[in-house]
Amino acid sequence: MSSLWKPFSISEGPCKNVGFRGGCSQQQQQQHPPTSIPSSCWGNGNVNQTGTAAVYRSQDLFHSCSSKRTLAAAAVGGRKVTHPGKAILAGGIAGGIEICITFPTEYVKTQLQLDERATNPRYRGIGDCVKLTVQDHGLRGLYRGLSSLLYGSIPKSAVRFGTFEVLSSPMRDANGRLDNTRSLLCGLGAGIAEAVLVVCPMETLKVKFIHDQCSLRPRYRGFFHGVREIIRDQGIRGTYQGLTATVLKQGSNQAIRFYVMNSLRNWYKGDDPRRDMHPVVTAMFGATAGAASVFGNTPLDVIKTRMQGLEAHRYRNTADCAFQILRNEGPQAFYKGTVPRLGRVCLDVAIVFVIYEEVVKLLNNMWKTE
Repeated sequence: MSSLWKPFSISEGPCKNVGFRGGCSQQQQQQHPPTSIPSSCWGNGNVNQTGTAAVYRSQDLFHSCSSKRTLAAAAVGGRKVTHPGKAILAGGIAGGIEICITFPTEYVKTQLQLDERATNPRYRGIGDCVKLTVQDHGLRGLYRGLSSLLYGSIPKSAVRFGTFEVLSSPMRDANGRLDNTRSLLCGLGAGIAEAVLVVCPMETLKVKFIHDQCSLRPRYRGFFHGVREIIRDQGIRGTYQGLTATVLKQGSNQAIRFYVMNSLRNWYKGDDPRRDMHPVVTAMFGATAGAASVFGNTPLDVIKTRMQGLEAHRYRNTADCAFQILRNEGPQAFYKGTVPRLGRVCLDVAIVFVIYEEVVKLLNNMWKTE
């Protein structure tokens, strides 16, 4: 903090070692007027600009200039940059809570995307998918594959926010603001990192488990049994199917989300980077960012889902998968599952950003960092 106080210390006179916050006593101010006056207080007729015999017409002027210096000092700090350790912990907590709330919408979205029949599809819509799933497997059927996503969502969000903070910290200006272009690049980096380290294997397992449930004889009895069977049959590579599509999807996902969220945050805070955002405002901005990412990259999500399903062997690569979908099902197939994904992602991003911000505030009180 010393670096913030120093520029505003009075450099001469009996109070030279006293910062602007403490200042001189009223009596000292009268006896020893400061020899240098902030330029912001010049030209108002109250101060001699030579600085050698500066005289205040009233004590109110001194308080006015002190207030300006105090505000300037606060602006130097700007938005407090989140420590990467706090970002990782807060992101993990937010991701775990969020996926437990929103998983049924993810299940329905995945089922609709896996339905490859252009005519007479298995499901007539969202409601029919939910109805048939509950009819065949009970309410627990809507949570099939949750374990794989839960085990992955915690580290996924931790990597996402941790990477974003690491990348964005050196890019912020003196006030702690991050411009929109840089937020896009940092979000892209965060999305690629989470795709390679966590999302691809997590999503592959989730899709295989959900797809397995649709078969006449489900093979996987649980998360660990399913992982063991997949690795035994296909090796570690079997958990990294659709890596290219996943990197494209997650990179564009987080680039869009962080760009929109940062743009809305900068607009809301205006010239005051320390202005607090109410959780409701954060949730609204998060939902907007989530919606933008859905409309921006659902085609990539459909391709990724097909590349990770049990029928992935039918596609030679990501481009071939996209070509077959277009040829066999038409361009509209690239937006299968958009509605349930929209509901899930808007809720997802809103919850994650709100919980993340609140957990960071709590950690700032409990965990003191520079």
